[in-house]
Amino acid sequence: MKCKILHESRGRIRVHLMCNRMTLHDADILEYYMRNIDGVTSVKVYDRTQDAIIIYKTERKNIIRALAKFSFKAKEAIELVPEHTSRQLHRDFEDRLIFTTVSHIATKLFLPVPIRTALTLFRSIKYIRKGLKALLSRKLSVSVLDATAVSVSIIRGDFSTASSVMFMLNLGEILEDWTHKKSVADLASTMSLNVDKVWLKTDTCEVLVPIGDIQAGDKIVVRTGNMIPLDGKVVSGEATVNQSSMTGESLPVVKAVGSYVYAGTVAEEGECVICVDKASGSGKYDRIVRMIEESEKLKSVAEDKASSLADKLVPYMLGGTILTYLLTRNVTKAMAVLMVDFSCALKLAMPIAVLSAMRESNDYNISVKGGRFLEAVANANTVVFDKTGTLTYATPKVAEIVTFGNHTENEMLRLAACLEEHYPHSMANAVVDEAKKRGLSHEEYHSEVKYVVAHGISSAVNNKKVIIGSYHFVFEDEGCSIPEGDEEKFHSLSPEYSHLYLCISGELAAVICIYDPLRSEAKDAIAALHKCGISKVVMMTGDNKKTAKAVAKIVGVDEYYAEVLPEDKADFIRSEKAKGRKVIMIGDGVNDSPALSEADAGIAINTGAAIAKEIADITIASENLFEIVTLRKLSEALMARIHRNYRFIVSFNLMLIILGVSGVILPTTSALFHNMSTLGISLKSMTNLLEEKDFEEDNSL
Repeated sequence: MKCKILHESRGRIRVHLMCNRMTLHDADILEYYMRNIDGVTSVKVYDRTQDAIIIYKTERKNIIRALAKFSFKAKEAIELVPEHTSRQLHRDFEDRLIFTTVSHIATKLFLPVPIRTALTLFRSIKYIRKGLKALLSRKLSVSVLDATAVSVSIIRGDFSTASSVMFMLNLGEILEDWTHKKSVADLASTMSLNVDKVWLKTDTCEVLVPIGDIQAGDKIVVRTGNMIPLDGKVVSGEATVNQSSMTGESLPVVKAVGSYVYAGTVAEEGECVICVDKASGSGKYDRIVRMIEESEKLKSVAEDKASSLADKLVPYMLGGTILTYLLTRNVTKAMAVLMVDFSCALKLAMPIAVLSAMRESNDYNISVKGGRFLEAVANANTVVFDKTGTLTYATPKVAEIVTFGNHTENEMLRLAACLEEHYPHSMANAVVDEAKKRGLSHEEYHSEVKYVVAHGISSAVNNKKVIIGSYHFVFEDEGCSIPEGDEEKFHSLSPEYSHLYLCISGELAAVICIYDPLRSEAKDAIAALHKCGISKVVMMTGDNKKTAKAVAKIVGVDEYYAEVLPEDKADFIRSEKAKGRKVIMIGDGVNDSPALSEADAGIAINTGAAIAKEIADITIASENLFEIVTLRKLSEALMARIHRNYRFIVSFNLMLIILGVSGVILPTTSALFHNMSTLGISLKSMTNLLEEKDFEEDNSL
């Protein structure tokens, strides 16, 4: 593609594409193509001017070469564009805003008074109808106040004021609608499925294949903790499915043969085979959007208070108007009270502030499912970390394999990988990766695999029972024993590793030692949380006490608990909440799900188990624990903004009422200042809460 360089500086270049016309889709293709180039940090494409601004941290020639190779028709560029982008949404609301403003100004400048009067009367019907509907429902809501203000202005013959009031109300509605839909669109994109591979069931075995290869009519296998990637019908097996993200049902639903299951839901327990009804991408985004728009989770306590206070103020505003008239017998002074509406600003600014914060959180790779969870993070004073995959990297390694009896390392690793590959978890992935590294193929030769949450896996090979899992599961629950003569070898196992115990026919066959390195930023991130006002940081793990103690000392947590079960984590959080503390839980595994659900705000790592991400209220990227610090700062900044908004709205509008009643300013001036302040505080609430330098400081501690 031919381009002309319009301007450039170090790490930044603005180019003009030499094409006849650029559509919105073309702009998306160019944006996502350039984003995919190594070293490019930011891309903005302007379809109207056919320009693009590219910010990069690579050699200039790489950018020039990428632009030269670019084509709007290239398949590899088109495939980079996601199913839904926000560009069309922005354009629609931009056009609405411009049209509304231009038409209002043009009406005042060019149309004669009689026509302007007729248009004002026609436009007032909508507001008067809403007010009458609220009155008939015996509700004194904000719509009653709006209708009264418009009606009184019209009755007094002040059509200019009535027109201005309706114009400002219309602008507010457009801005609120845009902010809400933009936040919902961003959140829905984040929540859309990211399942790369699925288990395809053939006549002879199960094969792990890319999801794009699955067609309608294929049969796929879904097990405990896995996300159901495609819509379909259960043809065998049974599972309890958490489908709250699609239907809003709070309790898991049992899915048996003949039951229909939805993409995006999660199997909490059991195993089933699903006959695929729809291929990938068939409507799941739209279902997620509907779920978000209908969910009460979008409302924070602050929003509920603002909405409630707004409606409660309406009777007082009407009463104040009547009282002012009775005392002064001056319609103008009475109108000064009516023209100032606290509730309008309260109802508009608070939701915009919350939804803008949710939108901004996505810029930091943080997906928040509702405003109330940002509020919970801001008020939290206890943080509970799971260890594996959270304080440690999500890619642990196999350090060594200790065999018992007459078993060999490779055979035991092959068997362990064969079982573990069905239940993706960081430790399970380590076993599978080690088998691949050693070139060990592990075709399935076991019977049905059963997974016991937070304990292990049970199956059978050649009619012999095979189990792999924790010490508690293997030796206490299953009663397995150590081969005679190998006791000393067993007791000499290194405590610095996490251990997976593999048993055959009730006898220990091998111990797989897993080395799970701590995140390099874990210690500094926990110190930063303490500085942010978190008084108690706790680590809970299923690992042995020696390993847990060593990790706790390094990262600097206040308390640690070892060898805990899922219910232990949930019980601890309940006890903390009973003491009046606000608790955040951070985890990534199936065994963290009960605790994530119990916490005031549950945070899941996005590389963790599907059920954890489903139940969690917030999801963060796995690359950096400082995102939790960023989330805390963003949440605190949101609450500070909400409180500032409260103070400003009350004080400014009270001042307008006093000035109006005392006769210093006219009602039309009060209305102008009120509506301008409402618009101004709404626009301010749409701005980012955190400066870029704050984010960089968080990640450089």
